[in-house]
Amino acid sequence: MILKKYQIILIVLILQLFCIQQNMVAQDSVAVSTVKHRFQADPMRATMLAVVFPGLGQIYNRKYWKIPLVYAGLGSLVYAIGFNSSHYTTYLQAFQDYTDDIPATRRYEELPGLKGLDPVLYDREKNFSTYTYYRDQMLRMVDYYKRYRDLSYIGIAGWYLVSILDANVDASLFNYDISDNLDIAVFPMHLPLSGGYLVTGINVSVKVNF
Repeated sequence: MILKKYQIILIVLILQLFCIQQNMVAQDSVAVSTVKHRFQADPMRATMLAVVFPGLGQIYNRKYWKIPLVYAGLGSLVYAIGFNSSHYTTYLQAFQDYTDDIPATRRYEELPGLKGLDPVLYDREKNFSTYTYYRDQMLRMVDYYKRYRDLSYIGIAGWYLVSILDANVDASLFNYDISDNLDIAVFPMHLPLSGGYLVTGINVSVKVNF
């Protein structure tokens, strides 16, 4: 009889220990499952990624909608460089052919203003004034396209720096939190005037809690 009592007590203790272990495992699993890692943007990492390749900083900051803007600006400037460089080369070669003494070089005849025009009309010996006019026009176009080609190069460098700065600022403000420490209240109030009159106005108050 005593042996049976000991067996019952032993079985109860084993069941209690088993229940305690199950409860501890359940609590640990719940605690682990509720932990969520919040993304913390690092301004230095975002800046370095933007320096390595345009758009990587925006991808790191999860501002995917800015990537088309970055590449649209760069693509436009690259197109401007190609356009201005091509026209600069065309007018420079035409100017060189126009002012040299080699009759075989006549690439200036393909220019919009001279194409299809009788060469006698701007011959250096027969119509010197017309010759100097077209010469000065070619030189002006050479300077024009050279200037805008150089500005396009500067624009690419500037846009590249803007994309880097944007990635840095986005990462710096990514975790910026506006809490209840700052409170702005707008409400109507009566404003006293001289003579005992009251007028309706608006009162704005800013409260900062430290």
